[in-house]
Amino acid sequence: MNFHIMTLFPDMVMNGLSESITGRAINNNLINVEAVNIRDYANNKYGHVDDYTYGGGAGMLMQAEPVYQAYKSIVNKVNRDISDDKAVKKTRVLYMTPQGKPFNQAMAEELSKEEELIILCGHYEGIDERVLEMIVTDNISIGDFVLTGGELPAMMIVDAVSRLVPGVLGGEESALYESFYDGLLEYPQYTRPEEFMGRKVPEVLLSGHHKNIEKWRYEKSLERTKERRPDLYEAYIKKQSEQEKNNKKTK
Repeated sequence: MNFHIMTLFPDMVMNGLSESITGRAINNNLINVEAVNIRDYANNKYGHVDDYTYGGGAGMLMQAEPVYQAYKSIVNKVNRDISDDKAVKKTRVLYMTPQGKPFNQAMAEELSKEEELIILCGHYEGIDERVLEMIVTDNISIGDFVLTGGELPAMMIVDAVSRLVPGVLGGEESALYESFYDGLLEYPQYTRPEEFMGRKVPEVLLSGHHKNIEKWRYEKSLERTKERRPDLYEAYIKKQSEQEKNNKKTK
């Protein structure tokens, strides 16, 4: 899977993603990440890619031309690699913006099925709307707050999506039982020693009785989700109820 990140700070992106699981995935050729410096496509010798906004207002806005040319360089590369004009049109471009659709695990799973992803990182007061209308397919938000730029959100997207690429975690079970996979938060987990400062590991986890362990984990996931994320809990219960109704209809 190939990630193409359009940014003003390529070193920030690459340094962050070269560590831990994503770093190993890159080294093992399971994913490929390239940071495309938008400044390289500035039409002036100073590398300026921003200007004042029409109509006034505070701050500077990223210009359309450098962003478009950076995008075009990626598309041309993808087109040569795939040798299919239609593939270029299908390449998704994710724009990191608080105005976008909230990112979640379901979206990560959907994006993990793509072969190529282009991620656009804004800065300053944002990007000229015209180029966004031309190239962006998905506006994505990581939360209702404002950051200096889109680099950190982009890195989060790459991390979440790459974990679902076969081989990255070293086993399908690792991704299967993580939080949000089935709509519930993950159950509590423990490791050695069996007792820490008077706190003991639950007996059921030491029993070796796999059926009881799975039952305990499920109950704890329900309990934790209801307590910490009631919105997810209600959605899960509703989904389970609908599935039961559908099952009754098919019998």
